Amino acid sequence: MSIISKDIQKAIALLTNEELVAIPTETVYGLAGNIFSEKAIKSIFETKKRPFFNPLIVHISSVDELETIVSEVPEKAKLLAATFWPGSMTLVLKKQKNIPDIITAGKDTVAVRVPNHPVTLELLQKLPFPLAAPSANPFSSISPTKPEHVERYFKNDIQMVLDGGACKNGIESTIIGFENGEPIIYRLGALSLEDIEAVVGKVEIKNKKEENPDAPGMLDKHYSPATFTVLTSDITSEIKNHPTKKIGILAYNSSFKTDAVFTEIILSKNSNLQEAASKLYDALHELDHLDLDLIIAEKLPETGLGKSINDRLQRAAFSS
Repeated sequence: MSIISKDIQKAIALLTNEELVAIPTETVYGLAGNIFSEKAIKSIFETKKRPFFNPLIVHISSVDELETIVSEVPEKAKLLAATFWPGSMTLVLKKQKNIPDIITAGKDTVAVRVPNHPVTLELLQKLPFPLAAPSANPFSSISPTKPEHVERYFKNDIQMVLDGGACKNGIESTIIGFENGEPIIYRLGALSLEDIEAVVGKVEIKNKKEENPDAPGMLDKHYSPATFTVLTSDITSEIKNHPTKKIGILAYNSSFKTDAVFTEIILSKNSNLQEAASKLYDALHELDHLDLDLIIAEKLPETGLGKSINDRLQRAAFSS
């Protein structure tokens, strides 16, 4: 029996009872639990097999709730929140004392955002507590952008996936922290660097940190298919390097299909980076279930969301 359901009342009942529910956002599906329930939060880490040193993102229903979660909001954080929430931006700010250490990996900061999805906003408005919700996938696997992806991962581990359809942005939120009041990008994501800099000026990027990460999504090995994956700017040459392999191609905007290629997915024939981002994880899921020897992914232009997509592909292909 499917665990996918549109029953928001059932989701409320499960979450109130300290159970986990996978929820839709505009970025990816999240594995959600009550931030004030130690049982629920431990269950998130255990279900995902996620290390406890990797902090979680707290989801709230509006910017008005921010002061219940954080103790300080720099001026540029206020500006960003006013501009981009609800939306694909997470802010890392000094936390209130009541935010459990297990959520923040013992740090004095907490990651928080207002998701831009009508189903989850309605859910958050009806709950008396915020939700912690990292991506609803086993640690380091491909993030889920459809309810079916979550069900495939966790059908024996959780009771419900709240169905909100396919995620429209398709990659995780951009995470922004602050040092001396100045914004720093900890994770590239569905909100482009250019859009952020248009609001607050030049922003530094600190996108990777293996030890004691400041925010989720900073580890090198992440978002990865089980299938060996290579990232390249020259797909034609890369195909020739693997003459005996069963190959799947993940291309940006043009076809590389030959007799040597088993299958191919093109992310955006119109060279639309937003479309490419929205399709990225679904394409990787599809390729990963075709019993291929190799996925060859094409590097995208290093502009706008292309930077964020390349960041995900680099981590997916880290082992190569």
